[in-house]
Amino acid sequence: MSPAMPRKRRFTAQEQAVRVKQILRALDRAYPHAQCALLHENPLELLVATILSAQCTDERVNIVTRDLFRKYRKPADYAGAAPEVLESEIRSTGFFRNKTKSIQGACRRIIERFGGKVPETMDELLLLPGVARKTANVVLGVAFGRAEGVVVDTHVLRVSRRLELTRESDPAKVERDLMELIPRTKWIDFSHQLIHHGRRVCQARRPRCPICPVERICRSDDKVLALPLARSARA
Repeated sequence: MSPAMPRKRRFTAQEQAVRVKQILRALDRAYPHAQCALLHENPLELLVATILSAQCTDERVNIVTRDLFRKYRKPADYAGAAPEVLESEIRSTGFFRNKTKSIQGACRRIIERFGGKVPETMDELLLLPGVARKTANVVLGVAFGRAEGVVVDTHVLRVSRRLELTRESDPAKVERDLMELIPRTKWIDFSHQLIHHGRRVCQARRPRCPICPVERICRSDDKVLALPLARSARA
C-alpha cells in the first residue's frame, strides 16, 4: 500500500496576499488585452450569447449568433418567435429547448418589467428566467463595466483551484473566495484573463505548464513539466 500524499501547508493570509499580487501581475503581463470572446454589439446580444454559451464553446455560439442577431433585433423579436423555430436556429449549441425557454422568458420579462431594456443591476438581472450569477456577471462586467462579482465558468473554477485561490468546487463558493482575495477593480479583467489562460494554457487534461506565466507560483498536483514532442520530432 503506497503512503498517502502529505497535505499541503495552507498559506497564511499574508502569504496569500503576496501570491495574489504576483498572480495578477503575471496575468496582466501575459494577457493585457483579454476580453469576452462572445461577439455582440449590445447588452441584449451579449445576454443571449451568454445563455447560449452554457455547455457550448464560444466559437460555436459566435457561428450561431452571426445569423441569429441579424434576424432578432429586439426582445420582442425573441419573445414573439415560434419556439420550434428558435429551437432549430440554436440547436447546434446544445440544450436548445431549455435555452429557447430561457431566452424567450428573459425577453418577456425585459419587456414586461424593464421597458424593453436589459437591466443593469445584479438583483434585476437575476429576476430574468435562465439568468444566474455567471450570466449576470458577464453582462454587468462586459456590457456595463460594472464589477458586481467574478465570472466563474469551468476554466475559472479549474485554474482557481490549481492556484489554491479556493478549495471549493461550487461556483457560488468559488466566487465568494475570489471576491475576498481579488481587488474589486480587477474582478472583470481577472475573469477574462483566467478564462483565456484556462483555454490556452491551463487546460483540464494536460496543462501546458512549461509555458505557464504563473507556473512558479503553482503547486498543483497535476503539473505537466514537459510538453509532448511534436509527432515529426518523434519520428
